[in-house]
Amino acid sequence: MAARISKKEISALINLLDDPDEGIYTHVKDKFISFGTKVIPHLELAWESSFDMMMQKRIEEIIHTIQYETISKELCNWAKKEQDNLLKGILLVARYQYPDLDEEKIIKQINQIKQDVWLEINDELTALEKVKIINHILFDVHQFSGNIANYHAPQNSFFNAVLESKKGNPVSLGILYMIIAQELKIPIYGVNLPEHFIVAYVNEFANLLNLMDSNAEADNVLFYVNPFSKGIIFSKKDIDQFLVQLKLDPKASFYRPCSNLDIIKRVIRNLIYSYEKLGHVEKIEELNVLLNTLDKIA
Repeated sequence: MAARISKKEISALINLLDDPDEGIYTHVKDKFISFGTKVIPHLELAWESSFDMMMQKRIEEIIHTIQYETISKELCNWAKKEQDNLLKGILLVARYQYPDLDEEKIIKQINQIKQDVWLEINDELTALEKVKIINHILFDVHQFSGNIANYHAPQNSFFNAVLESKKGNPVSLGILYMIIAQELKIPIYGVNLPEHFIVAYVNEFANLLNLMDSNAEADNVLFYVNPFSKGIIFSKKDIDQFLVQLKLDPKASFYRPCSNLDIIKRVIRNLIYSYEKLGHVEKIEELNVLLNTLDKIA
């Protein structure tokens, strides 16, 4: 729980931010971090009022640390209590890079896509017909597509950036596909295929928890969809061939739905890989800590 904020104390601490003594700065930083996010507006105001580069850099560092620790706690809480809400999980990851992102705007965009699909769909349609409608709305009407030209860019993993650019990687496009489908009660779930991420249309009467069991077979999967390739539909045999190309032995987990926690962890791993290619050491370290924390959550 964040400490109570005294304006007088905050003012005194801000006045110490230009002190060259690193020991004093460490104490001031720790104190600000203990206040939590409520102190950020005060720090932003101090940044705007200062012409001292060292002080501005320190303020930026403190704000980032507060935001990072807040996201870390919220992501752990999500993993423990709110995994069913995939949108919340992916927005928490996006807030790592975009702490001030407009969630209402994102929800509005998703609702518009969902509405467009809903207008075309009805319960009399077959599973294949429903998927063709989702494909048409997402890839023809809204023009989402895989970012082939800049495949490893970090932006492909940040959901707000994907909605804005309408380009993403297999996981982010798969997440969008799942969110739209599940909002409309269409049983489409993510599959953690090696080197690629796809979604599965499952038997609507199947128990999802049983499907995700480590010993479960994929008998209840009707077919698979590749959102990165504009919703191409394929079968278990196609996955078999893909695994042969990768020289991997088939495992049940390659064919059945995975948990939302597994999906968010894969998003973070993709970000780590993206930042490794860019040489962003601090981001790699922070994301590895996040990933290790989530790995400890069953």
